[in-house]
Formats: sequence, C-alpha cells, structure tokens
Amino acid sequence: MEQRVGAGPAPGPAPVFAALGDRTRLSLLTRLSDGEARSIAMLAADTKLTRQAVTKHLHVLERAGLVGSLRVGRESRFAYRATPLDEARAYLEMVAAQWDAALERLRAHVEG
Repeated sequence: MEQRVGAGPAPGPAPVFAALGDRTRLSLLTRLSDGEARSIAMLAADTKLTRQAVTKHLHVLERAGLVGSLRVGRESRFAYRATPLDEARAYLEMVAAQWDAALERLRAHVEG
C-alpha cells in the first residue's frame, strides 16, 4: 500500500536556491527528474555516497519541496516535484524584469 509522506508546500524560493547550491543534491535531483521514484538504496548505488548521506541530502530537497517521498511497504521512494523549481524560475524572471525596468529608467534619465 502506498502512502504519501512529506509533500507539504515549499516555503518560498530561498530554500530551493539553497538546496540547489550543492552538487550532490543537484545530481540526485537530475537522477529523479525523469519522473521515476527511487529508493535511497537505488540512489546510492553506483555512487561513493552512503545511504545516510543520500538520506541527508534528500531531506534537504524534501524540505525545499523539490522531492516528495512515497512509502511503499517498508521502503521510502523519492520523486521529483517540479512546482518549487517552476516557482523559483518565475521569481528569477520577476527580479530580472524589475532590473530591466530599473536599467531602462536609468538609460532614459541619462539620455534625456
């Protein structure tokens, strides 16, 4: 029987950016981005990471909302969640638009 665990809303873009600031977490997220839920053992396989290290990194990603966990029997499986990354991208686009507008106002003032 499957039970959804740890799928709460992401608390904003800062935890997403912090979670993405680590190569190991980026690698885990890349592996999960194909949509297939994987266990900790599957994610630790073929890496130099221990299952404990993978678990620690997955919990950071989960707190940021970038992954959710599913309980399948005695095993936890983790799956990618795109929404927080989409929201972080929208945030960056909003900041970029604000800077573009500020630079345009500065250009108009200097040239005017």
